[in-house]
Amino acid sequence: MSTENEGNAVPADPSVPPVPDAAPEGTPASAPRGAAPEPTAHKPTAHEPASRESASREQAPHEPVAPRADQAGRFPESDPQYPSSQSQSQSHPRSHPQPHSQYGPAPEHAAAAPPRAADAGWPPPPPEFPSYGSYGGAGDEGVGNGGPGWGAPVQGHEPRPPRKRPSGLITAVLAAALIAGGVGGGVGYWAAERNDEGSIGSTTVSAADAPKEVKRDAGTVASVAAKSLPSVVTIEAQGGNGEGGTGTGFVYDREGHILTNNHVVASAANGGDLTATFSNGKKYDAEVIGRAEGYDVAVVKLKEAPPGLTPLPLANSEQVAVGDSTIAIGAPFGLSNTVTTGIISAKNRPVASGDGSGSSNSYMSALQTDASINPGNSGGPLLDSRGAVIGINSAIQSAGSGGMGQSQAGSIGLGFAIPINQAKNVADQLIKTGKPVYPVIGATVTMAEGGEGATISAQGEGGSPAVVPNGPAAKAGLKAGDVITKFNGTPIDSGPTLIGQIWTHRPGDKVTLTYKRDGKEATAQVTLGERQGES
Repeated sequence: MSTENEGNAVPADPSVPPVPDAAPEGTPASAPRGAAPEPTAHKPTAHEPASRESASREQAPHEPVAPRADQAGRFPESDPQYPSSQSQSQSHPRSHPQPHSQYGPAPEHAAAAPPRAADAGWPPPPPEFPSYGSYGGAGDEGVGNGGPGWGAPVQGHEPRPPRKRPSGLITAVLAAALIAGGVGGGVGYWAAERNDEGSIGSTTVSAADAPKEVKRDAGTVASVAAKSLPSVVTIEAQGGNGEGGTGTGFVYDREGHILTNNHVVASAANGGDLTATFSNGKKYDAEVIGRAEGYDVAVVKLKEAPPGLTPLPLANSEQVAVGDSTIAIGAPFGLSNTVTTGIISAKNRPVASGDGSGSSNSYMSALQTDASINPGNSGGPLLDSRGAVIGINSAIQSAGSGGMGQSQAGSIGLGFAIPINQAKNVADQLIKTGKPVYPVIGATVTMAEGGEGATISAQGEGGSPAVVPNGPAAKAGLKAGDVITKFNGTPIDSGPTLIGQIWTHRPGDKVTLTYKRDGKEATAQVTLGERQGES
């Protein structure tokens, strides 16, 4: 139905002609069988012939007969015994059309047929147009099957007032709507019947229909997490003075060595309690094997390592590219076995962290990631999409005090990890000797940040020379006051940045330094020296 028809009232049964106000006078009627005729005209029922003429008509073949119009040109309405479709469910006997002569002559456009030889004169010949006295719609027995005629009054029913005959346009619209409704209902019934045959009537999928096993492709976060979590531990450190905290570590080898951050275990390094809890809930006592404050790397060992430990595979952090996927596992705020994801946001990010006193500061050329890292993630693995370790989560950049004087200690998407290549070198040294070894250039630099480079100080610690005599820098020709601007081509903006770059190498490595002296740029080849232990 188009929108133009919305709100327009449509007659309930547009195919039914109006009923005259009263039966016309002089309507021939016959008395019931076996009864004397009444002085007044009797209203026959649908079961009784209205007259001998109508009785003889019942014996004629079923042919559609047009109703006759009255003097006003109105057509009588159908038998009240057969109302509109609202009462179609009720059972009514039906008779053949019974035209009455009291309605006047037939319409002018109906041409008369030649009279029959057997009964000339009555009944009149059939009209050239279909009968309007049929009952029901397409497929009903009243169509072409001799349904009830118009104007056949029924006892006990008063005739209805005349109604204006609906136009053919509205009739066609209603018929189309009824047909469409019938098609829709049939389709709905067919779909419901098929649904009933195949199920109990529900369109939801039961758990029995779901796959019995969920298979996850290798390389997905879920697959990597499931494989890596059994090799990650939550570390709880408790010092003799009551200080302590919670961090993370991961299995480094089958002997029970666990790799983590120095600041995670520092409180228990000298006579404290240290435990490591696996993802299955099993807890083991541990002890510190060695730690490097400058690298912020430590190695602990399980006192009674269980058999079947699976160390996490180590990647080559030099091959990491910005945009690579990352997966961080840890215990943020004590929530063990937490998995977060992100990407590598930057490489070679100079990061200095420590207690602020300068005595235990650490420097790194870090991998930056936006994977959520919070307090408690420290020491945990930063994995690539294959599940290989590319770094050790170590530090985060927190938002400073806001306008309301509040500070945020959680992740803001700026996390930093020690490259695993550097951490592996340190771990191997700690397992071997228990002491860290640091590469050095043999020169003291200023620690001011945000400058144009790393400036060699005028003098060293305690009044000693800034450039160690016969040291690596001295052999390369460097002097106090020189400003180092590049390290193997990587720009250097401060002393901490230079130290972070130096500590990514091993003692004995040859590096190229670019520096400025009196406004002139020069380069020098330096073979890195070493320093054992914490200075």
